[in-house]
Amino acid sequence: MAADGARTFDLVLYGASGFVGRLLAGYLAGSAPDGLRIALAGRSRSRLEEVRAGLPAGGRDWALVVADSTDAESLRALAESTRVLVTTVGPYARYGLPVVEACATAGTHYADLTGEVLFVRDAIDRYGAVAAETGARIVHACGYDSIPSDLSTFLLAERARADGAGGLRDVQLVATARGGFSGGTIDSMRAQVEALQADPALRRVVGDPFALSPERSAEPDTRQPRDAGLPARAPDGRWTAPFVMAPFNSRIVRRSNALQAWAYGRGMAYGEVMGTGRGPLGAVAATGITAGLGAVLGAMSLAPTRALLDRVLPAPGTGPGEAAREKGWFRMVVDATAEDGRRYRATAAGPGDPGYAATAVMLGESALALAVDGDRLPAVAGSLTPATALGEVLVERLRAAGHTYEVAEV
Repeated sequence: MAADGARTFDLVLYGASGFVGRLLAGYLAGSAPDGLRIALAGRSRSRLEEVRAGLPAGGRDWALVVADSTDAESLRALAESTRVLVTTVGPYARYGLPVVEACATAGTHYADLTGEVLFVRDAIDRYGAVAAETGARIVHACGYDSIPSDLSTFLLAERARADGAGGLRDVQLVATARGGFSGGTIDSMRAQVEALQADPALRRVVGDPFALSPERSAEPDTRQPRDAGLPARAPDGRWTAPFVMAPFNSRIVRRSNALQAWAYGRGMAYGEVMGTGRGPLGAVAATGITAGLGAVLGAMSLAPTRALLDRVLPAPGTGPGEAAREKGWFRMVVDATAEDGRRYRATAAGPGDPGYAATAVMLGESALALAVDGDRLPAVAGSLTPATALGEVLVERLRAAGHTYEVAEV
């Protein structure tokens, strides 16, 4: 990376005029330390001016930069102007690769909130080696997808190792939350469905539990839980259903394990489900969620029904109002058995709609960690995950921001 003095900015938010971009800009305006050189970037200067005018006082003098993901020269100049670039412009498979390329080439640290397996795989294959050579940290999945999953497993493995319990063997995350789907998440799902229809061979990539492995042939043959199983009842009476982000989060966690030479355990089996409650109501909810998820994915696969869904599902760039966002919350409980049989439980939780308010905190703190805490971060570069790039530093930041990350022996 070029010396700090050669960069105009410390941090640039690209996509600041989008729905999540505006939330992130507001969070950074209230949380960034004094003196940090921040700029807002996007395609329309007038829209950027509108965003800046609505920010708290700390952000009203930020610079504005016009850049477009279809204009390689503008992205090159943008990446070369800053030490860190955080982007909310998705679907990432459609708009993200040129941004990754520009940052990897310029040696600029990068963070996004993607939940797209195919995009991350492409970014790894095309630009991971370039980023490793230039010293850029390319950090994907810095939102609700997949920070709670990634950091919880990181903390569980650290605790088990500190206790002398060995690696992790069986790990299951149960997600509960109050919040809605974001328009961006739905657009990403739609884009992936379209990509699979255009190239059916990509189904093998999406279906591979080690799809994001740095070296697929080196992965152990440990059987992994299914991403979308049937409704199930746990021994304690809780009902569970498939978790829509399990097919992505699980790949990020397994990549974190492999990037650290399988420090979590070569035999680790990792899975995620959604908790729906106890008793008959929990069973009904689990059945309904399972059926509904299957119906939505099926409808997205057919052009006529996809058009109908587009009329009722949230559109890209839209989201709930402030009151609804504040009422949201997320809680993830992760149970793990270590190699010596000891059992541990991690809890990750926080206030705010997980896809909006909570994600703004996670992505904002990830970007600030890259911009402010460079000397404390792991000495790694290339295509990374939140756990491998930011680790304990991000855990500390999120705790200070009001999120919970706890580990205890059961």
